Parts: sequence; structure tokens; C-alpha cells
Amino acid sequence: MRRLWAPWRSEYISGHTGDDEECVFCRIARSPSDDTENFVLHRRDRFFVVLNRYPYINGHLMVVPEEHIPDLSALHPEDRVTLMNLCVLCETALKEGMNCMGMNGGWNIGGCGGAGIECHIHIHMLPRWRGDVNFMTTVGHTRVMSESLEGTFRKLKPYFDNGRR
Repeated sequence: MRRLWAPWRSEYISGHTGDDEECVFCRIARSPSDDTENFVLHRRDRFFVVLNRYPYINGHLMVVPEEHIPDLSALHPEDRVTLMNLCVLCETALKEGMNCMGMNGGWNIGGCGGAGIECHIHIHMLPRWRGDVNFMTTVGHTRVMSESLEGTFRKLKPYFDNGRR
């Protein structure tokens, strides 16, 4: 087996070592003054939209409630509407801002369901392009990011600032 050294991932791994540590989403929720540093693109009605710091693909967004809840059923009914409206806003921003040809999205509930942050529900929105799965992913099991998080943030931020829906 070949190994790819990625020492930057140690920050991610050490940042999520136990239940007694603070949830990263709760920290971001209560720190609006740090939104640029945390790559928060938008806040609305007890939710925020943030770039995934450890993305699967450029433009990987997450829609996150400020409330620390484990699953969709724990959301207030009116918050479910807000959540979906924010997903539509993300879809528009990704289509227009990144010219994507398709999109993946979803959520993971519990560790067995693939949740990296188990107790704070969040929705993933990922832009896709024809040909974005190349030899590095299929043969080398390695992802290639073609743009920095800062560059993606600058590209998408106007679509959220303008209040487009």
C-alpha cells in the first residue's frame, strides 16, 4: 500500500478527539466576528453556510444550524423550511459562481452513517463537473484541489451577500 503524507490533516484529527471537546460548529455559531477566518459565507435565522475546511471537492459547502442537535427530526418545523431555503441558495451560488454541471448533497447521521461530527447535524452541498473524477482519485486514491479555500470563499461570497434566493 502506498502512503500519502498529509500532515495538515493532524489539525483535523486532533480537533475531534472526544465528546468532551467543544463542537467546531458550536464554536463557529457563536463567533460571527470570525466568519471570514472560518469561511462562513452566510448567516440567516439560526443557521450558517460554511465552506468545508477539509473538502471532498472545491466549493464543498455545509448548511449548519446554530443549535447543537443530532438529527433533522430535532429541528423545529420552521427551521426545516429555513434549512431547505438555504440549500436552494447554496445550489444557486454553486451553479452561478462555480459553473458546476451537477451537484451532490446530503447528510450523515451518527458515526455509522458516516458523520465526522456526530452530534451536530449539517447538510453537505458539493458542486460537480464532468471529468472531475480523474486518475488521481480512481487510481491513486488522492484528491486534487484546484483552488484554495480563500479563492473559493472570494468567488462565492457575493452570491450570499446579494441575498439571492
